[in-house]
Amino acid sequence: MEEGLPVCNTFFMKLVNLLLFFISVFALFSCIDDEEEAYTPKPRGYYRIAFPEKSYRWYDSVCPFKFEYPVYGKIEKDPHPMAEPCWINVQFPYFRATLHLSYKDMKGKKIAELIEDSRELAIKHQIKSTGMEETLILRDSVRVYGLIYDIEGNTASSLQFYVTDSTDNFIRGALYFNVRPNIDSVKIVLQFLREDVINFIKTLEWKNPASNIYRK
Repeated sequence: MEEGLPVCNTFFMKLVNLLLFFISVFALFSCIDDEEEAYTPKPRGYYRIAFPEKSYRWYDSVCPFKFEYPVYGKIEKDPHPMAEPCWINVQFPYFRATLHLSYKDMKGKKIAELIEDSRELAIKHQIKSTGMEETLILRDSVRVYGLIYDIEGNTASSLQFYVTDSTDNFIRGALYFNVRPNIDSVKIVLQFLREDVINFIKTLEWKNPASNIYRK
């Protein structure tokens, strides 16, 4: 019996070593899996935006039009050197966005040319877009007519439009964000500010006598 003990001990030690080997291998792979899981890239998130309450005030100046704009917007004269007197910007600092409004006196100009210019400027943004939808503007009672261009995809300007009384006044509008074009991050803000553009169109009035709609 005493002679068999070393054999049993040797077998037992081999079994223990084998078990320790498998346990070590299992632990090693478990650590690798944990590390891979820990360093897996997470989907990109975006900041949560607290939207202000919708409220508007009137913009009325020497220019031949007036309209409502949101209280969280700021009116500024267009600083571009080539800007005309009634070109204005509605700044939205909180959203890093600007609504550019370019007024044209149609005296001596053909409406078809102004409309085509507006359309071409909108189409330029289709290079990186996935489509463009047009919405008709028709306010007969105040002679406000035009089109809204909703441009889909990652473009510098996803919303443009023009409005006119067809004889004397023409305004082209374009909404721009001062950020890298990414529709996933600005879509919800675009929807929010689109409501303000619609309100601009709904409240716009021409003031010059030729339009025959402005009364004090």
